Amino acid sequence: MSDHSSSSWSDRLLGGFRKTSDRLSENIAPVGNTRLDDATLDEIEDALIMSDLGPEAAGRVRDALREQRFGNEITERQLREAVAEEIAAILRPVAKPLEVTAFPRPQVILVIGVNGSGKTTTIAKLAHLFMEDDYEVMLAAGDTFRAAAIGQLQTWADRVGVPLVRGPEGGDPASIVFDAVKRGTDEGTDALIVDTAGRLQNKRELMDELAKIRKVLGRLNPEAPHDVVLVLDATNGQNALSQIDVFQEVAGVTGLIMTKLDGTARGGVLVAAAQKYGLPIHAIGVGEQLDDLRPFDPDLVARVIAGVA
Repeated sequence: MSDHSSSSWSDRLLGGFRKTSDRLSENIAPVGNTRLDDATLDEIEDALIMSDLGPEAAGRVRDALREQRFGNEITERQLREAVAEEIAAILRPVAKPLEVTAFPRPQVILVIGVNGSGKTTTIAKLAHLFMEDDYEVMLAAGDTFRAAAIGQLQTWADRVGVPLVRGPEGGDPASIVFDAVKRGTDEGTDALIVDTAGRLQNKRELMDELAKIRKVLGRLNPEAPHDVVLVLDATNGQNALSQIDVFQEVAGVTGLIMTKLDGTARGGVLVAAAQKYGLPIHAIGVGEQLDDLRPFDPDLVARVIAGVA
């Protein structure tokens, strides 16, 4: 990656986490330059919770500060640095890019998420990311209940330059996945990314559908699906976290992608998700361009959120 593009990525990260960073600054500023006693630690913990980092992460930062600096004077800068370090410690274990390691190929990646979370766009961006690493990619339109979803995926597949396996609206998702895996195997595709239904209103239906897809996959390749990736919309704040609970139960999520980290997003949710669930966070999306989805640097993100980048 050129220096130019990595610096613009940093700029986009700064923009993407600006709301969280500003909110944290606002909440933390009155607490800086003071002695760390229990009352101050309470204020710091509240400031972190109000910045969407969630109670678990806020409690963890508080405990670390108490252990290291209790009774000491702390400047606002030192406080931010300490918060950045603790956020980085939460994010480092979960920052895991999606690796294509399956043998035999293809690696089958089921992508799930509620309609409107940016799922289809994320699939295209993920395909683009893999293609940058010279992988052969294929898409499958498993969300057959909305003609719009199939059409949208076709538009993106054409734009990115990858084949799409699709069937009729209302068709059987499992049979589309079956066709896609067979074709991917024949053509030596590295990664098959499958769009699946995003209707959470009827959990039982979604569970049955995913179970059928798994059964079909199991017949072709017992290792598949290799990944079940949940796309979360960061603008949803705490609602995004409750989606993890539901999809964990319904689909056995193996990793997360956080999208829509633009200036309006509740970026602290990334930290809350990391602390609460410990699931790999494969990538984050900070805008609408194809190259706006990237694996993230946990230290840089932590410093951006804490306002010390």
